[in-house]
Amino acid sequence: MTIARQTRAITPPPRQLLLVVVAIWLVWGSWMTLHHTWGLYAKEGFMAVTMVFGSFIAGATAEGGGAVAFPVMTLLFHIAPATARDFSLMIQSVGMTTAALSIFLLRIPVELRAIVIAGAGGALGIIFSLTYIAPAIPPVYAKLFFTSFWLSFIAALYWVNRDNERSVATRLPPLGGLGGITLLGVGMLGGMVSGIIGTGLDITVFSLLVLRFRICERIATPTSVVLMASNSLVGFFWQGAVLDAIAPKAWEFWWVCIPVVVVGAPLGAWLVQYLSRHRIRHLLYASIVAQYLLALFILPLTPALYLFSGVVVLSGVIFFAWMERSGGSLFRRTPQPETT
Repeated sequence: MTIARQTRAITPPPRQLLLVVVAIWLVWGSWMTLHHTWGLYAKEGFMAVTMVFGSFIAGATAEGGGAVAFPVMTLLFHIAPATARDFSLMIQSVGMTTAALSIFLLRIPVELRAIVIAGAGGALGIIFSLTYIAPAIPPVYAKLFFTSFWLSFIAALYWVNRDNERSVATRLPPLGGLGGITLLGVGMLGGMVSGIIGTGLDITVFSLLVLRFRICERIATPTSVVLMASNSLVGFFWQGAVLDAIAPKAWEFWWVCIPVVVVGAPLGAWLVQYLSRHRIRHLLYASIVAQYLLALFILPLTPALYLFSGVVVLSGVIFFAWMERSGGSLFRRTPQPETT
């Protein structure tokens, strides 16, 4: 069954969200004044400019703000990957949490079962990754893996959306044991990626929802935003309070970017509800391709790294193609009470 597309009237952001933003600005401004740190903008202001775009992407797509911050910091400004990772988790804890709040206040539909199950897996994954995996991963391989793997994802997403009028679901089918384990496992994998580069749970679960479960991008995108907000909070707490390992420079970047992201991320979440799923998809295509090309242009690639990237892209295409094919079979077997 196909439901006719409806045009939504544009409504302003809720007053409660505006009050939250003003409250954050007041607390932030008071801290900056009391600690005489306004001078940080003279040397770290470039990150605030970067996060104007990064925070909007975080709220409007399945990529976290770290997907912009990490490559810009490590590739353009040669900042240590660990610092970029820590900053990504820290700033997403503010921006994407504010975006998640706006999603709930605006009553934008999300898939709650995915948030709970994949979010639990993501929390376990990022804790394990920050503690054991991230310190052992060479930065150039971690970054190239991320960009190459998600390049293969958009290839699969493009393939499955050749028919722009295909039916998609607005909620998960009954999961059963295997469906729940799949969500939990993919959530753990995404959390591990987040522990390496500061983002990953969002787009990992987004791919599962869209390719295997055929969830509409307009549902999967805000769901991924809420997931990444929760994952960033867990990562920030674990890296800062438990491991006590946050790079000092990350704190400086964090303070100069707070007033930007509390506006940019909710703005992206607010705008995305008025975009068609096709426009959301195109925005995702552009951001991932740009990130991959930037990595190829700036990273000091060797023949071994080119080979590594090619193998990852090919493996990812095979993996996502399998996910799409199995998802199509699942979609046909399972009654879909709500499709669009």
